[in-house]
Amino acid sequence: MSAAVETQSVAAQPVAEDDGPLSCWWLRAVAIVMVFGFAGLILITTLSYRNAPPIPARVVDPNGALVFTADDVGEGQAVFLRYGLMANGSIWGHGAYLGPDFSAAALHRMGLVTATAIASEQQHQAVGSLSRSQAAAVQAEAIVSLKTNRYDEASGTLQFTDAQATAFNEEIAHWAGYFHDPARNAGLKADLITDPTELRQFTAFVTWAAWASVAARPGEAHSYTNNFPYDPSVGNVAISGALLWSAISLMVLLAGISAVLLAFGKFDYLGWITRGHDVKPQMLPGRSSRGQDALVKFFVVVALLLLAQALVGGAVAHYRADPGSFYGFQLERIFPSNLMRTWHLQLAIFWIATAYVAAALFLGRSLRTDEPRWLAGWTHVLFAAFAVVIFGSLLGEWAGIAQLLGSLWFWLGNQGWEYLELGRVWQVLLVVGLFVWFALLWSLVRSRALADRAAQPIVRMFLVAALAIPVFYVPAMFFGAKTNYTVVDTWRFWIIHLWVEGFFEFFATTVVALTFYQLGLTRRNVALRVIYLDAILYFLGGLMGTGHHWYFTGQTNANMALSALFSALEVVPLTLLTLDAWDFVRTTRGDRDAAGKQMVIPHKWTFYFLMAVGFWNFVGAGMLGFLINLPIVSYYEVGTLLTPNHGHAAMMGVFGMLAIALMVFVLRQTSSEARWPGIEKYIRCAFWGTNVGLAMMVLMSLFPGGLLQVWDVLENGYWHARSLDYIGSERSHLIEWLRMPGDVVFIVFGAVPLVIAATKCYLNLRAQR
Repeated sequence: MSAAVETQSVAAQPVAEDDGPLSCWWLRAVAIVMVFGFAGLILITTLSYRNAPPIPARVVDPNGALVFTADDVGEGQAVFLRYGLMANGSIWGHGAYLGPDFSAAALHRMGLVTATAIASEQQHQAVGSLSRSQAAAVQAEAIVSLKTNRYDEASGTLQFTDAQATAFNEEIAHWAGYFHDPARNAGLKADLITDPTELRQFTAFVTWAAWASVAARPGEAHSYTNNFPYDPSVGNVAISGALLWSAISLMVLLAGISAVLLAFGKFDYLGWITRGHDVKPQMLPGRSSRGQDALVKFFVVVALLLLAQALVGGAVAHYRADPGSFYGFQLERIFPSNLMRTWHLQLAIFWIATAYVAAALFLGRSLRTDEPRWLAGWTHVLFAAFAVVIFGSLLGEWAGIAQLLGSLWFWLGNQGWEYLELGRVWQVLLVVGLFVWFALLWSLVRSRALADRAAQPIVRMFLVAALAIPVFYVPAMFFGAKTNYTVVDTWRFWIIHLWVEGFFEFFATTVVALTFYQLGLTRRNVALRVIYLDAILYFLGGLMGTGHHWYFTGQTNANMALSALFSALEVVPLTLLTLDAWDFVRTTRGDRDAAGKQMVIPHKWTFYFLMAVGFWNFVGAGMLGFLINLPIVSYYEVGTLLTPNHGHAAMMGVFGMLAIALMVFVLRQTSSEARWPGIEKYIRCAFWGTNVGLAMMVLMSLFPGGLLQVWDVLENGYWHARSLDYIGSERSHLIEWLRMPGDVVFIVFGAVPLVIAATKCYLNLRAQR
């Protein structure tokens, strides 16, 4: 949501009968921003195919002997995905943080082997025996050797040096040892990969990624990955553009904030504030319809999935704190860490999306005076469909990682791509289900069915935002297991950033605007301005800003320049959250009517959770997100604990708190005045439990752990900060244990009370039938 999470005093009312149309320039401005933003985003995406690091048809040693082929690299990437290794470690900083960055580790060892070979050949000594000047000369020679790009595009052949060929052969044994012991690989199943062919193919993929990380891109002085990862021993240091575009992006940020604050100063009708009118809500608690009551069971599932995600998240954290044992039990035999992390991400997406879907239908029904006969029946069908996709995909991910599906792993099991792990069949079913949901929503709110025709402009934006959700999930189908990693990561962040942080954000704004309008807390044109302003501000920075995820994944410096400048603008709408914050507080307290009587706000806890959305949007998405988005910071930070620090504060703090706010709204609307106090006490506990628990996770573990890890990157290189020597150190384990109190508070006082509240509401409704 954006500036959009602020609200107004309760002395506001819904649309006046004579509320005229807004200026046509609002929609024109949205259209211009969308066209311009998508043009830039599509250009960058198209260039990713051209600029992606090449996969050589053949890699040979100086004598022409074959080292590995393009097929080996493709099959090795499939091994990486099939065994869920992106949920253990990472490539080019993208993936999980339990294990190492595979590309960084392989690159560093390649550098060591190269330096050893040069020292032996030129100095006839071991590297450790060299004088400082000799060691410096050897390192400089090794850097030149590794930076030299020996790929011949015409023949598709890459020639390795003897040292690089030797390093490849040694890597096979190294990874065989890594997959052997769960205590040394952060809780993978013991002897996860033992097949010699699969080990060789996996090593080919990792070695290719390491080569692309260091070899100079033709015509440039830096590598295909803009010299990522940071490792001075192989000549990988930050490129000039990382510093330059970071500095200029700060200027863009200040300019953007100044321009928007100027607009808010000049036009006092911007924001949510509507003053001087009586509240006349169009929805009253306890008067829900049969179809709306049928939606409550969605929120029981939402609460259960949230609880499951929190429990699984605690287990994932335990694998970092004590990977060798789960309180004396070898948990990795049944639930290895890569499966648990996969479930942790998928459960988050599922419970949040389910809450949005159900709340949208609830709001859609509230716009009508009558209820279509098909609503309750189709609600049950949609519920069953979601249950099949959710639990079928989770089971498939377990079976896929356990290698029980054979060649069907990609289709029915675990695709292996972070955030998009569910099998392709489940993805297709999910998209179909979302289109069915949109069809139901459209049938509910089409113009001739609306009770309040004045609401049509808000409803149209609501439908556009809803349609974007299934449409912009479709890019998840644009790649396969063996597609070039750079191309995949480009499309992957169309989903992770553009779908989640873009169109889900826009959809959330329309939902809140429609809710406030229905509650009589804002006039129609005020709500519309917020929607349009959000669209302008978010998509201005958010579309091309998607590229801040691609700084070091094989894209060129041009992407870094464009993405850094526009990504800085993503912070602008988040700074507006403070403008009307006090009015939001006043709304939850209630004003006094003409007789001086305190007005009761039936949706106080909904507003409290919306205030939490505003807080975490500013802190998690704004402060902690901007911290890691600058190219020069991202170069050293990506893939450290500062990434999940931002992820937890933004994903749970913004989208999660909004999902809970919508849940609380529905529970209150479907509960009578007599029944609500028995539910409200659990909601009150859940509010403090979720927010305090999340704050404890961030402040006691994720943020300090991330800062210390980035410090180690600066001191010793990226490979070291991501190695098990660092992750397995006593200090790192202590920081992970410090996360436990926050996890306990979140689970016991946050997630569990929400399960109780949703279940009580559901049982109350059944008892009334």
